[in-house]
Amino acid sequence: MVVTVNIPDELAVQAKARGLSLEAYVQEILAQQLARPVETRQPRTQEEIRGWLDSLAQFSDKIPPLPGTISREWLYQDPD
Repeated sequence: MVVTVNIPDELAVQAKARGLSLEAYVQEILAQQLARPVETRQPRTQEEIRGWLDSLAQFSDKIPPLPGTISREWLYQDPD
C-alpha cells in the first residue's frame, strides 16, 4: 500500500532525534497504535445518562417556539 501525506516538520524532527528515517518512525508509531488493546469503556450508569441529558436541556426553556411554517423571512428576521 502506498499512502501519500503531508508530514509536519515536527514529526521529521522527532524522527531525526531518534536516529530513524521518517518512514521508519511513522511505521513505528503506527505499529504502536495497532498493538494497543482497544479501550473498553464501561457502559454509562442511568444516573450519568440522566445528568448528561439534563445538562443538554439546561437552557431549553429559553429556546423560542418555532412558527407553524418556516419562511425565508422568518429565517432572516432581525433578532430582538
